[in-house]
Amino acid sequence: MIFDSHAHYEDKRFDADRVELLSMMRDNNIGRIVNVGSTLDTSKESIDLSQQYDDIYAAVGIHPSEVAFPIDGDDSNILSREESLKLMPEVLGSLEELSSHGKCVSIGEIGLDYYWDKEEENHKLQREWFLSQLELASKVDKSVIVHSRDASKDTFDIMTEAKKRLNTEAVIHCYSGSAEMAVEYVKHGFYIGVGGVVTFKNGRKLRETVEKIPLESILLETDCPYMAPEPYRGKRNDSTKLSYVVQKVAEIKSLPIEEIETVTWNNSCRFYKL
Repeated sequence: MIFDSHAHYEDKRFDADRVELLSMMRDNNIGRIVNVGSTLDTSKESIDLSQQYDDIYAAVGIHPSEVAFPIDGDDSNILSREESLKLMPEVLGSLEELSSHGKCVSIGEIGLDYYWDKEEENHKLQREWFLSQLELASKVDKSVIVHSRDASKDTFDIMTEAKKRLNTEAVIHCYSGSAEMAVEYVKHGFYIGVGGVVTFKNGRKLRETVEKIPLESILLETDCPYMAPEPYRGKRNDSTKLSYVVQKVAEIKSLPIEEIETVTWNNSCRFYKL
């Protein structure tokens, strides 16, 4: 069976067939899924999904692109830095309450995203939220799911310090950095999230990463509905398409598909304490 370590089934793109799709996962070799929040609303929805399905677990957190409107994820309600920081205690309190649910297994996704907003003031705000949520994860004894886009150095520096100071357990989700940096992450005991990009023609960096790090440090993920693997690139992704990622990792590692499934399943269970 395959463990999808990162999905977003609360997304509206699943509204038409969510129940049907999630009810057929075991028939398609998908044994467990972690549904990951990005706002308070989607974090609550992740908890709700985990209550409805035995094989779904939840992560709760505020995505870096959401820190300017962290209460409801409403993109039209853009907050100033001061307003966002003023709301932080309330949001962290809500996340802490959500994290106490029996099927909440991680804080995430949290991190840094410098791709959309190039302003240093916003980057600073993201870092403050990132650090605060790392502290929360340590407080509630949960691992973290880290988003990092166009922010490799800052993410690495923050996570290196978090490992030293908080003994943080983490997966670097949808990994896009260099193979050399991935090796350093693995030295800290962190996991690397591998999804559909590994099958892309322009996914050379991720394939190099998979080649250089131990299989025991890889978590398989879809990030669905995003990042569908070839031959579905550009279409809606879902957990059943992880078989294409498994095939590519098996090819890179020159290992049987069954071994890829077994080792990455055990990795995810260990990381999420299941």
